[in-house]
Amino acid sequence: MTRTTPLRRAGLALAVTALLVFALFPVYWMISSAVDPGASARGSSVLPSGFTWDHFRFVLDRGGFARYLGNSALVGLGTVLAAGALSLFAAVAVARFRFKLRTKVLIMILVVQMVPLEALVIPLFLQMRSLQMLNTLLGLTIVYVALSLPFAIWTLRGFVAAVPQEVEEAAYLDGCGWWRMFRSVLLPLVAPGLVATSIFAFIVAWNEFIFAFVFMQDQSKYTAAVGLRYFSGPYATDWGAIMAGSTLITLPVLIFFVLVQRRLATGLAAGAVKG
Repeated sequence: MTRTTPLRRAGLALAVTALLVFALFPVYWMISSAVDPGASARGSSVLPSGFTWDHFRFVLDRGGFARYLGNSALVGLGTVLAAGALSLFAAVAVARFRFKLRTKVLIMILVVQMVPLEALVIPLFLQMRSLQMLNTLLGLTIVYVALSLPFAIWTLRGFVAAVPQEVEEAAYLDGCGWWRMFRSVLLPLVAPGLVATSIFAFIVAWNEFIFAFVFMQDQSKYTAAVGLRYFSGPYATDWGAIMAGSTLITLPVLIFFVLVQRRLATGLAAGAVKG
């Protein structure tokens, strides 16, 4: 067994500290500029000259950012619910049932993940226009559900396949129908994977910019990611407002991730190993 020398421990501590500073410094800079009274006039700064909530009041009241956050919350919640339900049933289908082209369906799920999002903007725009769903939160939610499904189906497939079929057969012998077996036996066992894929779907819907910017023409229906750009003009940029808006966008995802990060890590690791 190799002993760790003091010099080696010091080097590891220094490397970890440098990594933490590198990762957390942008977050510190964003928050410090959001509360800096002089950030709007002289730009963002490392050390704030004071403390104020004026930038937050400006983006929420006069900037209309509260509406943008509400739109993002609606779209994110709809994406999580729809993508979670559809991906779970699809994962059960590809993991449990044998049908023609089953292998090709799984390959196509992987292929879809390799397509750059920029290549999908025009085709999806034309589809949404033909369905008369441009400039609607419902249409944007459908697009985000489509973007989230490949990863969610592939991840949940590993969880469903890891559940022994004997467990389901025992439930059938006890008199359960398929729906009762699914609700009482299968769903609790794949819940960690469902949480992991739901978080992924929420992050996709909350942070996405390109589709929201292209599909939404009505300013009152902008999401938070799109609304943030209106604090930057051709001649001046309100850095205080931008940093305050960025903080408001970051906080919900950060808090949510901290609360469920253990289940998320467990779910992704289990899906990768068991799949």
